[in-house]
Amino acid sequence: MLTMEMIRDIRSRFFVKGENISRIAKEMQLDWKTVQKYVDMTDFNEPAPKPASQQRLCPKLNLYKSTIDKWLEEDKQAPRKQRHTARRVFNRLKKEIPGFNCSYRTVASYYAAKHKEIFSGARVGFLPLDHHPGEAQVDFGTADFYENGTRLTGKYLEMSFPYSNKGYMQLFYGENMECLLEGMDAIFRHIGVVPHEIWFDNTKTIVTKVIRGGGRETTQRFERFREHYRFQAAFTNPGSGHEKGNVENKVGYQRRNFLVPIPRFLRLSDFNKQLLQMCEADADREHYRHNETIEELFAEELKHCHSLPEVPFELSGKGSATTNNWGKFYLNKGMHEYSASPKYVNTVVNLKFTSSLVIVLDENYREIVRHRRLYGDTKQQSMDWLPYLRQLSIRPRALKYSGIYDIMPSAMQQFLKGCSNT
Repeated sequence: MLTMEMIRDIRSRFFVKGENISRIAKEMQLDWKTVQKYVDMTDFNEPAPKPASQQRLCPKLNLYKSTIDKWLEEDKQAPRKQRHTARRVFNRLKKEIPGFNCSYRTVASYYAAKHKEIFSGARVGFLPLDHHPGEAQVDFGTADFYENGTRLTGKYLEMSFPYSNKGYMQLFYGENMECLLEGMDAIFRHIGVVPHEIWFDNTKTIVTKVIRGGGRETTQRFERFREHYRFQAAFTNPGSGHEKGNVENKVGYQRRNFLVPIPRFLRLSDFNKQLLQMCEADADREHYRHNETIEELFAEELKHCHSLPEVPFELSGKGSATTNNWGKFYLNKGMHEYSASPKYVNTVVNLKFTSSLVIVLDENYREIVRHRRLYGDTKQQSMDWLPYLRQLSIRPRALKYSGIYDIMPSAMQQFLKGCSNT
C-alpha cells in the first residue's frame, strides 16, 4: 500500500497538473492500475480491521483449505478421541492429494486456527442469579469409600441451599431412583422441613422427555414423591449446569472436606448419619458474601420451608422378574444375576428395591430371599444358597456341583467323593 504522501502526489498530478495516468505511472515507477485506483478512490477512511477468521492465513494452503475444513467439520460427529490431529491432517494431505508440497508447520498453523474456530464455540457469560430462602438444589457426585474393608466406587446425593450456602450429603452404592428418594427423604427428616422449590438437572432418573418451551415429562414415581412432599420441581436448561452452580460447587467442596482421605467404615448407613452431623458442624462458619454464619442464614431459610407430611412415603421400588431353570433371574440388561429358590424355577417372582437391597418375594409378597444390590456395568452374581439347602438334602450328591462344595473343609469333600449314587 502506498503512503499518503505518494497518493497525494498522484492525485495532484492528475487533478491539478492534468497529467495522464500513463505518464504518472511511468515517472513514479508504478503500475498504471495502481495509479488508476488512487485516482478513482473516493473513500479515505482508515480500513476497519478484519475479523481474525477473515485474515489471510497460510496462503500456501489456499488450494487445500476447503478439504481441511471439511474434515474438521465432519469431526463434530466423531468421538473426541477419534478426531483429526494436525499430524493426521498433514499425513492425509500428503497421501490423498497429488502434488501436495506444503510443510507440516504450515498445516499445523492453519489447523490450530481453524480447529479453535470450529470447536471452541461462542463464549457465553453467565448472569449472577438471585436465590430466595427455602430454595434447594440437588445433584450427584462420585466418590470411593471402604466399607468393611472393601473398596467401592459410589455416588453421593448433594442437596444445597444457595441462600445460606448450607449443604447436606448422603452416600450410596450407585445412582438411581431409590438413591435419589432415600437421600432426599433422609435430609428432609434431618432438617425437619421440606424446601418449597428444588432444582434438578435433566437426569434420566427423573426426566423422561424435555418439551419445547421448557416443559418436562417426569417419571410417575418422582411425581408421586413430589406431590407427597409438596415441593415445586424446577429443571435447568439442557447443557446449562451453571443454573444450579451452588450445588455443583458444593459437590466438590464436600468431597474435598468430608471424603478425603478415602473414608473407611463398617456400615454405610452409620456413615450417612455421621455425614449429616459433619454438614451441621461445617455450617458454623462465615458466609462467603454476608457478615453472618451459614447457620444463621439457614435459620432464616427454615422459616420459608413447610412441614413434613404426616404419612411416610414408600421409598422402595417394585418390579418382577422371570426365573430360569436354576431359579435365578437377571437385572440391569442381563448384567446382574440373582438367585431366588429352586422352588421358584421358570416362574415370575416379585421384587422390591431399595438403594442397597434387592428383595425377592413370592406371589403373596412374602420374602423368599434378599440380596445386596449390585451396581456397575460388569457381569456380577449374587447367590444365596440357603433356599437351595432343602433341594440338596433330597439330592445330596448334587452338593458337589454347587457353590457350597468349594467352601467345605477338604475332609468333607473327600467324604462326599466316596459316597455311592444310592
